[in-house]
Amino acid sequence: MGESRNGLWRGTGAMLAAAGLLAPSGAALATNQSQQRQQGRNANQAAKQETRAGKVDCRAANQKSNSQCRQDKRDTKQEGRQKKRDIKY
Repeated sequence: MGESRNGLWRGTGAMLAAAGLLAPSGAALATNQSQQRQQGRNANQAAKQETRAGKVDCRAANQKSNSQCRQDKRDTKQEGRQKKRDIKY
């Protein structure tokens, strides 16, 4: 009976040691993903600000029709989304 308990504790100890070695790699992965998400958010927010300013400038200068200004805004936002995808993936 004493031998089976020893074997059980050894197995449990080995499992805990393996889990302890794997835990930091999971934390590092989560930190990396968090940084990528934040960089993606920053790129997206920058694109939104750029888009707003671009549309205001377009309409103020009266260079194009309103629909053309809207299309420019859509294109700029899409470019921002693509930058975000490039960062994340």
